[in-house]
Amino acid sequence: MQQFLVIAAAHFLALLSPGPDFFLIARTSLSAGWRVANGACVGIALANGVFIIAAFAGTAALRPDSVLFAGLQMAGCAYLLYLGVLFIRFAGSSELNISAPHHAAAPVHPFTAWRRAAGMGFLSGILNPKNAIFYASLAAMLTGPHASAGWKMFYGIWMFSVVLAWDVLIAILIGNPAVLRRFARALPWLERISGVVLILLGLGVVVVLVAR
Repeated sequence: MQQFLVIAAAHFLALLSPGPDFFLIARTSLSAGWRVANGACVGIALANGVFIIAAFAGTAALRPDSVLFAGLQMAGCAYLLYLGVLFIRFAGSSELNISAPHHAAAPVHPFTAWRRAAGMGFLSGILNPKNAIFYASLAAMLTGPHASAGWKMFYGIWMFSVVLAWDVLIAILIGNPAVLRRFARALPWLERISGVVLILLGLGVVVVLVAR
């Protein structure tokens, strides 16, 4: 349970900082509504699912006691530390003043708009190299019973569901200007706190690996 909480916390904290996926969802929600933006959420979640499967399958052939596996774990910890430093260093630099396009667009069938948004979401997620590195680092942290196929499937379903649920929540709330303003004010502190926690998680795993 402790390992699950560590990995789940690291995964969720990484979702808090706005990136390309966040801005795509926000712009789509503001310009076309949250229902269409849900298409982008599904596409992003599917792209994350591809990286999750690839990361977990990539570490399945590594023995937990091998030097290569230990090296991969250390690399994953290093990435978490790097991510935490970036969160702290650039806290408050994200620009959230997103406005909907002012030009009139031709009417589009709702399903067509949803499908286009889903395609854009998938491309946004699959073309982001940080996703591949991040999921590989999380997969490398799985040890002992948690490295079994059953646990990896559980982690994969959990991460996919969290990404989808978080993105859908953003799509629904982002259309509310009051919510957007409050999130923008709280974002610098969220990024700083997330950065500190990610650094502590990375250091904690390093200590465990060294003491093993």
